[in-house]
Formats: sequence, structure tokens, C-alpha cells
Amino acid sequence: ESATAFGCLMSDMWLGEFDYVSPEAFHSVFGKRYPAFSRRTQHDAQEFLICVLDDLHEAFKEVRAQLHGRHSSDAGASTGSGSGTSIITKLFEGQLSYGIRCLKCKALTDRPESFTVLSLPIPSTRVCSLQDCLECFFQPDTLTRNNQIHCYWCGGNQDATVKASITKAPQIIIFHLKRFAWQDKHRRKLSTTVCYPFSDLDLSPYSTVSCNKAEYSLCAVVNHAGDLDYGHYTAFCKHSVTKHWYSFDDAQVTKIPDSAVQADTAYLLFY
Repeated sequence: ESATAFGCLMSDMWLGEFDYVSPEAFHSVFGKRYPAFSRRTQHDAQEFLICVLDDLHEAFKEVRAQLHGRHSSDAGASTGSGSGTSIITKLFEGQLSYGIRCLKCKALTDRPESFTVLSLPIPSTRVCSLQDCLECFFQPDTLTRNNQIHCYWCGGNQDATVKASITKAPQIIIFHLKRFAWQDKHRRKLSTTVCYPFSDLDLSPYSTVSCNKAEYSLCAVVNHAGDLDYGHYTAFCKHSVTKHWYSFDDAQVTKIPDSAVQADTAYLLFY
């Protein structure tokens, strides 16, 4: 049901018959599956995005599984859809590998993990670049005390280092800038200016040798204006055909110059 409602929303947007399109129908259907989002209260765009992607993935995955079941005499054939892929995983899912090295015996183990959104720390309070955020995310970390690992080779808890790398780069990569952070036991919003490139974003320094397609161009930005308890979301999106940028601010859809896309309010970046 939610996949159908989302399809109708896409059709309405691309037909271009209206000055703006309200996602009321999709929101209503989606709210039935996720009641927390049905209320007219403030919510986090990143959490909403992950729920939408998960929901659409499940919907499209189930359709494939049902079709597979119809064409098979094996009663157990429809219990899954192979590797559980969908249009969502094909577009948005990437793979990380966490290399964990025991500091006592130096044994290295790799722990793979799939992702659809990379949540990046913001290392500065005033100004930094997206590259700085990536460097911070992918820098090695030391696990000690309560964070020690259980080493299979040593047979006990040991200090270790852990370093993430991209083993499969998704077709569309989404970065979440962690603007809501704890500081001095208080949670607050970071208003740091994060400068992000419009093209030629190179992820190869954070990727394994076998990982291809490492350069990206910006295609959308979700902005958050406001503070912890209140705020307003807008979006900048690049038209995939005309290459013009547009601002989506509720019922106001306006064409904007490229220079306006670099904003201090950026919260989610789509490449």
C-alpha cells in the first residue's frame, strides 16, 4: 500500500501539472505502518528517511518473493527473495568493513556491515568541510576498558583498534551530518558551516582496492532550520534532466542559483 502511494506521489511530481504536490496520501498510508510519524509533531528527517527506505524495500522485496512463489512448485520457494534485494538496496545500499586488530596478538578480523545512510560526526564548532567529516568517521579508533573486544585467538578481552572502510560504494550515497550532539551533558544543535563539494567527491581514500565507482556529484540536500525542539525542513534538489536546482519549501517550489545550494542548514546530503 505504501509503495503504491509512493508511486502515485512520484507520478504527480513528474507529470508537472501542479505548482506543488502535497504528500498527504503517502503520509497517511505511511502513518498506519509507523504510528509515531502519523502525529503532527516534530520528527527527525533522517529517522523518517530510514523508515521510508526500509518500508519500500520490504514492499518491493515481498512482491518479488510472491512472484517467485507463483512460478515454483516448491512450497518453500516463496519464503524469501534470494539475497533480499530490491530497487532500494540496488540504489542505496553500500557495504562497510570494520577491520578490528587485537593489540596483544595483532590478529586482524573483518566485520562487514551494510548501510543506507552514513552518519558523520562534525569535528569543528565553526567551519569544516565534508572531507573533514569523512576523515573523522574513517579514522582508526582504539577500544579499551568497557569497549574491549573478545579476541578469539587470545581467548580473552583485549584492547583493540578498529578502522572502517567502504567495500561496496552505493549508486546513491546519503550522508547524515550529526548536528544534534551531546555537549557537557546537554544535547544541542551544532550550527557548524559544513562546506560540501557539488561534484568530484572522491571516496577512494576510504575504500578498499576492489571498490569501484568512487566519485560522486551532489543531487539533493535536506536542510533543517531551527533548534532541538522546533524547526523547519526544506530541500534543494537538482533536476536530473535540466540540471537546474530547485528549492522545496512546503508549497513554495522555486528555481535557485547553484550558489544558494551551499547552506549552513544542510542536514542530509545525497550524492
